[in-house]
Amino acid sequence: MSDALNYLIKARGDALGHYFAFLKECGKHLDPKTRNLISVITKVDAQTERGFRQYLGRALREGCTPVEVLDALLMAFPTLGLAKIVWAADIILAMDLPEFQPGAMGAAGEWHDVMATKGFKDGQTQRVECDGRGLFVHRAGKDWRVYDSRCPHQTTNIPDLALHECKLTCPKHGWVFDVQTGNCIEKGNSPLRLWPSKVAKGRLLARW
Repeated sequence: MSDALNYLIKARGDALGHYFAFLKECGKHLDPKTRNLISVITKVDAQTERGFRQYLGRALREGCTPVEVLDALLMAFPTLGLAKIVWAADIILAMDLPEFQPGAMGAAGEWHDVMATKGFKDGQTQRVECDGRGLFVHRAGKDWRVYDSRCPHQTTNIPDLALHECKLTCPKHGWVFDVQTGNCIEKGNSPLRLWPSKVAKGRLLARW
């Protein structure tokens, strides 16, 4: 919340309270996804970057898919115009959200050379960097799992020190993940992003 808005709430809380109550009342019959998509559009229309980032995160946590977010913005083209939609897309790209990568949205994506498989033991997990993206690699026999290092909660980039045996704990809000499955086992309810992977000629490749 900005300093100016904090000031107005303190100075004229009686008036603003009615306004916020009005907004809450207007949206009470909308499902959370729809309500947050509308909020995303209004933040893009006002070009409020902080608010856009906040409500984009809320929309994703309420179950909106990246395609639904983009469709909502494109459907609002008559009022937003191309310049504001491109403004929003630039912020999305800067946030580097795993779910907005082409491979995660159903596009072909690109194969990236992650690492050599030789010497990587069964049951081992390791954090690696590949083409600017943090990854956690876990091996279970012939099964290789490549996870994005960003927490699905607020896209915190989880460091290697957060890994203890098979548990990965996000340092920001304490979400705990099982690297064997990618599932969140404490605090949260969203799994790690799992990238498609394959082994070719002794190299582990992942696609995003």
